Amino acid sequence: MRTAVLMANPVILRGLVDRYHELLTQDSAQGSPEARCQLEDVTYTLCVSTGTRTADEALAVAEEQLTAALRVTAPRGERPTALTAAGRPDRTPFERGSCVGR
Repeated sequence: MRTAVLMANPVILRGLVDRYHELLTQDSAQGSPEARCQLEDVTYTLCVSTGTRTADEALAVAEEQLTAALRVTAPRGERPTALTAAGRPDRTPFERGSCVGR
């Protein structure tokens, strides 16, 4: 018997990944307790959404899921694009660089 895997909505998942990177940058620049708390909240939500336990694992799984979602929704013969949190096309993860390690 196969187990079902739940997948987060790609637009919401893209928003979480984008927010994670924004907060990571803020936390590095400011180091404020508020930015740290928000970063921890987004990291937790990313982990729950992807079924992982660490931020690095969550980001890797999120990018895999987002790439898979784009393959399903891209018309044949067209290059898939990433979705922004607003649901608009953006550059692919490879064009804007890897999220992991930023």
